[in-house]
Amino acid sequence: MNRVILSPAELPTSALAELKQWLGITTCRDDAALSALLAMALETCEGFTGQMPLECGCEEVLAANSGWHTLATRPVLAITTVEDIAADGSRLALGSDGYAIELDADGTGRVRLPLTATTGRIAVRFTAGLAPMWEALPDSIRHGVIRLAAHQHRQREGDGAAPLPPASVAALWRPWRRLRLR
Repeated sequence: MNRVILSPAELPTSALAELKQWLGITTCRDDAALSALLAMALETCEGFTGQMPLECGCEEVLAANSGWHTLATRPVLAITTVEDIAADGSRLALGSDGYAIELDADGTGRVRLPLTATTGRIAVRFTAGLAPMWEALPDSIRHGVIRLAAHQHRQREGDGAAPLPPASVAALWRPWRRLRLR
């Protein structure tokens, strides 16, 4: 997957406060490290569930062959722009008659190019995510992110990396897991 996050989700101070409460931390000394652990936990959540937890603006670059192209990121909420990428790297936005889009109920986003499509690449810009903000995340996802970040904080001086996510977190995220057959 060749994805770039154009507008990342910002974690509110309430997410950091939840983690600090879980760990019993009252000082601000470790806030930067704890925020980094929360960001890592969100990435791990996406890797495990196959779904981006918080709403972000993204771009995927795909081969510009005719036919349907499925975006790797889920759940796609809206496809906003499709651009043709020339060999020199310049971009030209395709008109709405230059492609078709399809959003499935399971969050899969697809772009179809006509038979006369170029042979280069296209950039597809879209919005994806389960929830627009931290507080709107399903409780099991949010709690799993907090528990994983807390687990990593406690294991920071351990004797080696344990498999991620731990069983207690995987149990919270398993109902949200989306698997793909290739």
